[in-house]
Amino acid sequence: MNRQKMMKISVEQLNLFYGQNQVLKNVSLEVYEKEILGVIGPANAGKSSLLRALNRLYEIDYARISGKIRLDGEDIFDIPINDLRRRVGLIFATPVVLPGTIFKNMSYGLKLHRKIKKQELNDIVADALKAANLWEEVKDRLYESASTLSGGQQQRLCIARTLAMNPEVIMMDEPCSGLDPISTAKIEATMLELKKTYTFILVTNNTKQAARTADRTAFFLAGELIEINKTEKIFTKPDDPRTDDYIRGRFG
Repeated sequence: MNRQKMMKISVEQLNLFYGQNQVLKNVSLEVYEKEILGVIGPANAGKSSLLRALNRLYEIDYARISGKIRLDGEDIFDIPINDLRRRVGLIFATPVVLPGTIFKNMSYGLKLHRKIKKQELNDIVADALKAANLWEEVKDRLYESASTLSGGQQQRLCIARTLAMNPEVIMMDEPCSGLDPISTAKIEATMLELKKTYTFILVTNNTKQAARTADRTAFFLAGELIEINKTEKIFTKPDDPRTDDYIRGRFG
């Protein structure tokens, strides 16, 4: 495999500060196309901050940054912010559904970005819901309130809403933290199916989830990337003893 050709995101010497507090310290890593990159580590390791840096969401928090982030070789600061956030979507731990119907949740962003005919809109909504493994559960409920869905369904609705915008990278920040095992399994199955088309970055405090789903895994600690490698190696023979200690539950 020529990994250079397969690279989707490149991060070089990334530092992120909230005031005087440095939350990312000289982080360098690559994310490859059509993989799930798991990101693990204890609280305050910098995992969520990494995601917020990759689509410039940190700017809302008035944080400052140094280093380079490239998407398909292009500096993310040269990409219009709305285009960047469409191409690199972020799904949060708690599902964020809009007031109104399931269909409105699915169509709002599409209508905001461009004029779209009704049939095309209907087709995009249906295709995205099918891709997120939600269509069969909601196809007869599209005009019911999205708030009537279960937590797991709401999270898959958020995935479908992101898919409708035709992203290239889907970042997920603890997407299963509040879900039951059955809903978690559905989210994981959705990710594994969708990675045929999309690139995923999965932040999770559940090391078993990373072991089940991620192609490669990165371990963060106190804002530093300790190591990144194939998931099997990270979980069976990591290079750094701190990684082994975390995976074995000695801290975190």
